[in-house]
Order: sequence, then C-alpha cells, then structure tokens
Amino acid sequence: MQQIFETLIETYLKDKVGISEHFLSESLSGQLKSNLLTLFAQNEMLIAGTGNESTILKNTAIRSDKIYWLDKTHNDPHENAFFVLMDDFVRYLNETCYTGISSYEFHYAMYEKGSFYKRHVDRFRNDDSRLFSMITYLNADWMDGDGGELSIFHEDGDVQNISPMSGKSVFFKSDELEHEVLETMVQRMSITGWLRR
Repeated sequence: MQQIFETLIETYLKDKVGISEHFLSESLSGQLKSNLLTLFAQNEMLIAGTGNESTILKNTAIRSDKIYWLDKTHNDPHENAFFVLMDDFVRYLNETCYTGISSYEFHYAMYEKGSFYKRHVDRFRNDDSRLFSMITYLNADWMDGDGGELSIFHEDGDVQNISPMSGKSVFFKSDELEHEVLETMVQRMSITGWLRR
C-alpha cells in the first residue's frame, strides 16, 4: 500500500489534487458497494445537507445526494477493512508529511439519476477541523456520458473533471479548492469523508 499512498501524496503535491486509481481493491470496492446498495434499498440513507450541527440546511437545489455515516461500532467487516486502510494512510501521512491528523469521518453517498452537488468548499465557517477531503468511488461500470464527474476549480482558472471510477480515490485540502459533482445520469456511489485535526 505504500506505493498507493505515495501516488496520492505525489499527485497532490504536483497540482493540489491527489489521485490514486486503485486505492481500493476490486474486491473491497465491490463489498462496500453491496453494503451501500443494501442500505439504500432499506431506506437507511438520508437526504444530505450543507452546514453542520445547528446550521445544517437541506436544500435539494444545492445538493441532492443521500448519505449514511460509517461508524466502527457497526462492526461491519468490509467497513472495518476500509477503516484499517484509512488508519494506515493517516499514519503514513503523519509520519511522512507531519500533517497532524488525529481523526476522520466518512459516509456512503448515493447520487441517483439527476442528482448533483453545486460548487462549494468542504470546510465549515465555524469549524476548521477538516484538513483534507477524500472521496473513494464504488462505480464499477461507469462509462463516458454517465455524468457524475467531480469538477475541481483550480486557482489559475483551470477546471479538472475526474471520473468516478471504482477503486479510485481523490484527495485535496478541504479549505482550498472549490468543487462540485456534476449531474449524474446513472447511480453514482462513493465513500466521502474528511481527515481531521
């Protein structure tokens, strides 16, 4: 895994967006996708909002995905394998880049056909604990034309569109880059979260 971690870090240092095409194994990606689809079928996923705590706002004109928070107390073997991977990545980041990350939070995200998330940044105005944003995709059969790309707006005006292919992970500073999820034409699934201090 060290080489995969290095790929994320090196691509981040190059243009402020780290990308690893194979952060998740095909097997683990499939198992997590199965978990997500089961939760979705059982109506366990809730409409996502913007803001935090008392400031949360649910406005489907801004954001129309559904989410379910991961938690180690669920004791799901596949989610636990994901947590082990994240623990290893955080340890590697702290040891090699002195990032000071002390915790993380992740949720499943389901974008149904026609769903999107308008341009935004990930750090709250009233809470600066989120250091890095991280999205890992679970879409094994994604094709050109399916939509749902992550659009990242760089400071020089360049717009980077990233396809949500299964196993791929994207990593960037939570307070630096505005980004959006383009409207998807098919179900778009991911695990999205933040590395925190």
